[in-house]
Amino acid sequence: MSEIDKHVLQTIVETANDHFFIVSGDGQIVDVSPGAEAVYGVSREELLSSSVQQLQAAGVLKPSITMEVMRTRRPAQLMQITGTGRRVIAEAYPVFVNGKLERIISRSRDLTDLQLLQDEYALLQKRFSEHLKRSHAAPDAEEQALDDALDNLQVRSHVMREIALLLKRVAPSDANVLMLGESGVGKTAFAKQLHRWSQRHNGPFIDVNCAAIPENLFESEMFGYQPGAFSGAARQGKAGLLEQAEGGTLFLDEIGELPLLMQTKLLKVIQDGSLTRLGDTRSRRVDFRLVVATNQDLGKQVEAGLFRLDLYYRLNVIPVTLPPLRDRREDIPDLVEACLKRLNQRYGRQKILGNQVWSTLMGSDWPGNVRELENWLERAWLSSSNDQIEAPTPQAHSEQRADSLPSGSPALLVAPLAPEENLKQYLERLEREALQALCHTLPSTYAIAERLGISQSSVVRRLQRYGIKVAK
Repeated sequence: MSEIDKHVLQTIVETANDHFFIVSGDGQIVDVSPGAEAVYGVSREELLSSSVQQLQAAGVLKPSITMEVMRTRRPAQLMQITGTGRRVIAEAYPVFVNGKLERIISRSRDLTDLQLLQDEYALLQKRFSEHLKRSHAAPDAEEQALDDALDNLQVRSHVMREIALLLKRVAPSDANVLMLGESGVGKTAFAKQLHRWSQRHNGPFIDVNCAAIPENLFESEMFGYQPGAFSGAARQGKAGLLEQAEGGTLFLDEIGELPLLMQTKLLKVIQDGSLTRLGDTRSRRVDFRLVVATNQDLGKQVEAGLFRLDLYYRLNVIPVTLPPLRDRREDIPDLVEACLKRLNQRYGRQKILGNQVWSTLMGSDWPGNVRELENWLERAWLSSSNDQIEAPTPQAHSEQRADSLPSGSPALLVAPLAPEENLKQYLERLEREALQALCHTLPSTYAIAERLGISQSSVVRRLQRYGIKVAK
């Protein structure tokens, strides 16, 4: 084996998410991945000086899959119980040279945490079902607290109450939560409420839109970096967003936009509870509650090779699907009243809704959900010349999806040239307005880039130039 091949093999062993053992044909351990220490409760140095026969006799692992391969001379797969009480699934393969068994390569994956979380989720579901059976009972303090939270979220529908109750039950644990639903349904708001209910409510709530961070900056932003890690790095280094979430909740919105390389690194952080800054050689312990959200079908992304299956299983411990606004129209009045109150405070006038407006509000499907509803109300508020908001005309105020606008749409091209505005200023204004519209209708910078036919990094630079953010 060449020197390069040795380094390649060593890198694979040391960085893999699975725990690797390389064992000689007689059972002596030749090499082992560093992560095995935590699972088997024995230092790497002790493991390297032992044989699998000794480890099984000492109860460090049982049964030994390597000994099974030595006995049968065939690949094997089995469930192990380690000396630390952890459950791992192990598989091993023999390596023959000229018919002689020279090596056994085994790898194991710790299933303990995942199984515990799944058991916990099953228990929570059972308790939730029992709660529904008691729904006719008089409201207690817990029910009142839930009602107060729903008031803050401006939701009243039965389905949203069920979701909120489940989240409240889950909140005291550190189980990973995956929030699913269309863009604009309120995933961020519910993630914040989950944080407020949790035992980590005194810690930070770090909100990260994975789609808004350029891919070339993702690692440094998420994991941080050491001084001198790259050209332009801050002299004192920087703690990444994962470290900033210490003791609190890390909310990763648009998790489906996470690059594959970062998916691998995130999985390692979830499994090991530690990370390594860019340009650093030592790992740092991190402690946070992970909540993620997406409007994409992660299952289909897994099938397409765009999302790691093992990461998907780690994230999909407590799946919560928020329904679109069209399926819970009873929430619209509270959302409208709350939005109208904010608009009146912001602009310093006390406007009210005309009676005709309510039929439009309650009758629309709102494909952009709560976000579209709020944008529609703000346009109606600003366009009303008096203190009563009238139903806007369809031509002026119909909600058009950005991806439905044809090339050369008048909505973007008929804006007149303002007085004393030169061509450059005029084009910049059109660009800014187009980006603002797309940021309210498309879920990520990647989607905006695809719509405009430019690179994602170009979209990010333009948004930064104009101070525009993708609506969450």
